[in-house]
Formats: sequence, structure tokens, C-alpha cells
Amino acid sequence: MSQASAKKHFAPIPSFQQKLEEENLHVQRGKLKIFQINMGKLCNQACSHCHVEAGPKRKEIMEKGTVTRIVELLSKAPEVETVDITGGAPELNPHFRYLVREARRLGKAVLVRCNLTVLLEAGQEDTISFFKEQQVQVISSLPCYSKKNVNQQRGNSVFEKSIQALQELNRQGFGVEGSGLTLNLVYNPGGAFLPPDQKSLELQYKQRLKEDWNIEFNQLFTITNMVIKRFTKFLQQTGKLTEYKQLLFENFNPAAASQVMCTELISLSWDGDLFDCDFNQALDLPLAAKSTNIWKIKDLSELSKNIAFANHCYGCTAGAGSSCGGALE
Repeated sequence: MSQASAKKHFAPIPSFQQKLEEENLHVQRGKLKIFQINMGKLCNQACSHCHVEAGPKRKEIMEKGTVTRIVELLSKAPEVETVDITGGAPELNPHFRYLVREARRLGKAVLVRCNLTVLLEAGQEDTISFFKEQQVQVISSLPCYSKKNVNQQRGNSVFEKSIQALQELNRQGFGVEGSGLTLNLVYNPGGAFLPPDQKSLELQYKQRLKEDWNIEFNQLFTITNMVIKRFTKFLQQTGKLTEYKQLLFENFNPAAASQVMCTELISLSWDGDLFDCDFNQALDLPLAAKSTNIWKIKDLSELSKNIAFANHCYGCTAGAGSSCGGALE
């Protein structure tokens, strides 16, 4: 067998929990600061990297009773500083604006993970104005500043629509210096490799988007692709699953492991189930506790500090680390 055709062989990867023990790391949830809420899997896009496997045909969507219960829990949780709303495209949920208004009324900062193109859908004409009225912080995925790479990952014409939405956000002040309105972008790799340095890539994004489209934004967050759902299928189809898992393991960063997002975050699914993070939710990996649903607890302080880990967690601890707020180091 030639060297070119020989397959790579890797030693078995220890469980993530084993790795933490080897590194003498005891990772638990501390003060709960972020309540992340998935309002459903309905989306106007079907991106190849989406760990939620959201799309236009998904029927899972949060009901009003669940939203009302969330507001009730938030009213008894002064320790929660931020409500992080995601999907799917959360703007497509008919109760989305009610949740935003109530969270803001309770004094919480509200982040919305917006895919940009949803802002151009029928019925969303005033969504940016609503964001501005409620002082919502907008976080939007833009995996590259080039048309080809974005459309390849997110679908035909997505880049053009994303640029149009970003320009409108800028017109209403989002991402513009001195406006007080936050617009952050998210980069995730288009293949089986780690993100580059976040700060350096942010400078490239700012230069190219300003020069090419006169677009401004506040920060760029780099997020590692997780070995779950659609990205796992991509890795299997390209024969890179084992190699990518090894890459994450070999780049394990103890400093990032001590800062993983689940140490200050809890994630809620569209049907009211609680998880340690959005990725555990996608895998239906329940909390390391008896109470795993918002109707089975009196308040959020009852949640266990223990965290359920599995090998996909190597994605959050590789290199500079990865979280919903970008690199950890």
C-alpha cells in the first residue's frame, strides 16, 4: 500500500470527563448569569453546519404557555443578567416579541441570534425597529466575507440577503460607533478545522466589509464546529470524522475548559426541557439532575451545579476555546 493511500490510525480518545480528571479540573456551574432560550426549530434557512437541524419544514415551536412560564421564572431570578434567544429563527415564533418585551421589562439584557435573512421575510419589515425600541443586542452568523463561502454553507443568495440586512441594521444604528446599539457577527469554519485567531479575523472582517459594502459591526465571535448533527454527517461523508475528533482532542486547552459557557449558562428547549448548553440540547443530553423541566422546578436556583459532559465538549475546549460568546481566551 502506498503512503498516499494509507489510512491514518489514531489512538482511542479518552472521555471528556476522564480528560478533566487527568488535568485535575473540577468544572461546575457557578452563578447562573445567562438563560438561553431556543424558541423552536422553524427557520427560513437550512444551513449545512446547523447543530439544531433547523429548517423551513420543522414544526417544533415554543407555545405561549411555555413563554409565560419562562417570564415567571425570570421574575424570580435576579442573578440572571442576560436572556439569550435563539432558534431556528426565533423571530418567526409568534410569541417572540412578548418574550423580548417581558425580559426587558424585568431589566434583563436581551441577545437575539438572528440569521439576517429572516429580516427580509414577509411580516418582518419592522423587526429591526423593534430591536432598536427594545435595545436588543443582535448576534448574526456570517461565516465569511466572501459570497462563495457563505452561500456554500448557508444556501444560494444568502450572502446577498445577509449584506442587505446588515446594511439596514447599520442604517438604524446597529454596529455604528456611538449608537449604543450592538451588532456582533459570528464566524464558524467551513470545514474540519479550528477557527483562526478571533481578534485577527475580526480586523479582516471589519476591513473587508467596510471597503466592499460600507458595513460596520462591533465584535466578531469565532465558534468551533461541534461534532453533532449535520456537521457530523458532513464529516462522515468526507471521511474526516475521526481526524477531526483527534484534532479537537490534541488541541485541548485546560484554561478554556475552566471557562466553558455551561459554568454560567442554562439552555431551554422549545418544549420546556432544561439542558446544560445548546449543544447538549441538540443531543438530548439531560441535566445531571432530577429536575429537567421548567414545570418541575419552583425557581432556577434549584438547578444542580453538576454538568453533564460528553466527547462533543472537546469542541468547546480546543485551541482558544469556543462558546456562544466566541473564543474563551
